[in-house]
Amino acid sequence: MTVAAEEVHRTVDAVWKLESARIVAGLTRMVHDVGLAEELAQDALVSALEQWPGSGVPDNPGAWLTAVAKRRAVDHIRRSQRLERKQGQLAHELERQQEAEQDDVLRLMFVSCHPVLPTEARVALTLRLLGGLTTAEIARAFLVDEPTIARRVAGAKRILAEERVPFELPDGSEVVERLSSILGVIYLIFNEGYSATSGDDLMRPGLCLEALRLGRMLAALAPHEAEVHGLVALMEIQASRTAARTGPAGEPVRLHEQNRGRWDQLLIRRGFTAMLRAREVGGTPGPYVLQAAIAVCHAQARTADDTDWVRIAALYEALARLLPTPVVRLNQAVAVGMAHGPREGLALADSLTADPALRDYHLLPGVRGDLLIRLGRHEEARLEFERAASLTANVAERAFLRRRADEISAPGAPGVTLARAVQDFLGRDDLDPGTIRSYGQTLRRLRLSLGDQTPLASLTAGQVARVFATAWGGVAAATWNRHRSAVRSFGAWASLDDLAAELDRRAEARGRTEPIGPAQLEALWNRPGLSLRERTLWRLLHESAARVTAVLSLNVEDLDLDGRRGGADDARVSWRSGTARLLPLLVAGRARGPLFLSDRRPGPARMPARADLCPETGRRRLSYERAEYLFKQATRTLDPAGDGYTLRQLRPRA
Repeated sequence: MTVAAEEVHRTVDAVWKLESARIVAGLTRMVHDVGLAEELAQDALVSALEQWPGSGVPDNPGAWLTAVAKRRAVDHIRRSQRLERKQGQLAHELERQQEAEQDDVLRLMFVSCHPVLPTEARVALTLRLLGGLTTAEIARAFLVDEPTIARRVAGAKRILAEERVPFELPDGSEVVERLSSILGVIYLIFNEGYSATSGDDLMRPGLCLEALRLGRMLAALAPHEAEVHGLVALMEIQASRTAARTGPAGEPVRLHEQNRGRWDQLLIRRGFTAMLRAREVGGTPGPYVLQAAIAVCHAQARTADDTDWVRIAALYEALARLLPTPVVRLNQAVAVGMAHGPREGLALADSLTADPALRDYHLLPGVRGDLLIRLGRHEEARLEFERAASLTANVAERAFLRRRADEISAPGAPGVTLARAVQDFLGRDDLDPGTIRSYGQTLRRLRLSLGDQTPLASLTAGQVARVFATAWGGVAAATWNRHRSAVRSFGAWASLDDLAAELDRRAEARGRTEPIGPAQLEALWNRPGLSLRERTLWRLLHESAARVTAVLSLNVEDLDLDGRRGGADDARVSWRSGTARLLPLLVAGRARGPLFLSDRRPGPARMPARADLCPETGRRRLSYERAEYLFKQATRTLDPAGDGYTLRQLRPRA
């Protein structure tokens, strides 16, 4: 490729990112199909790549792409023999002015963030259609493979088409609900860039910039919505701290330790301006306006000591009343600890430890560790930082938390830790692989909830009971009893016989489990948006009538796809045509490892046994609990009782 051609390609890429949302939006209004609209826009992009190196970049490249794409739309409608019905509309569309085009972009935002789509699909489709990002760029941003993003985008388009989501602006009270969905998606994109949930780096600046661009675009399209300006203000001010948030080695720098001279004053001024616009709009402050007000308090303080923590605590109290989520309340605990003392902050944080939503959230033990240090309870703080490090999937954050734990002097002879005791217990020769897997699930939860470095001798029945209440409070009696039995066996082995003393055995229903009815099954098989893994697992369980544990224990190398059977001799599983069509897609060239894999790779502190780890993808075997949870959630609307079905109910009548 010549230098001139490379320059044209860079120009095309820049123009596409700026203009793609407007072009796709205008085409969607014409053809009423998001997927087709994007294809037509991509055709115009290909034409530009073919023609511009020879003819030169036009004076108005966006208008050029729009004209070519709309001509393709006219051709498509003519080929579909709908031209006569559409001629009047097309003439009108081609004469639309900029105001109509802005309305189209706003419509596209409402469509791509429609509540009918799963959250991950909304994010991928928004970045694709409104951000102009390629599948590869989105995949790199979220550290997943390209086929996963492609499936999410394709699935989102299919759902929109199947549900016949109209390309129009909602009216009445629906606007507020739908706008909240758009704001949530944009802020989710920003947060993933601001504090990456996984990977080596603390931040992914590209996602922050993309979210800021989308937020500013939305503010221009909806200038009379205070929450939109509140979100923009919040993101501008948070983004202003980017340069100060990491040290020389990429390690996190806490807010009160940051060099405020490195905060971007231009972004801060933009944030203040957006906040003023939100106040001019008026009305009762919403969650984004309140969060922006908190960010303004931090930005106005010349030093950390000047921070008005009393006001911030009051703002968090108002936010918690409006949006009483566990994460908001955890942030409130930090503010209360700074404004009114660590004891009050710790009491609020402790009230969240039983919340299932935070059971694996690394910031909860991190906050508790900070508050415990200020109270002089250093050994407890060290254990909390260790536990926080084991819960995060972000490499930089994990290293930072471990350094904080290492800075606290450990006691001279802590004795056997919980992690060491569990490893020794599961490493015994008298346990078969199935028992090790079952016990391992229970004890892994104890380690995550209590911390690997917890001294075994300090373990109490009360601690175990709290873990059970948070992790398994709502599970079936049989599942509860299985975990209880594992704890009793571990306690007896460790000479801690009272570990299950506060765990009562639950009565198990002995009645026959009725299978799912034909109508519900048909609705399940035809449900849009199901992942390939779930679709294959559920089909296989239904067609094989095998035990759930037997199916989940299948390995790729044990499959005979042509013979439609698999597994070991003592747990042979066979299937029919429905599963036979899906299995090759699920295997996707893998030669060995578990057939059904979890969504993410395990962290270093959660590495499973070698037999449960895929050597090609690094992901672990899908657990029974996770598979059961996903199925129950997916079938709540099909179950007349509203509880959702169990995987065992996929087995047909004998």
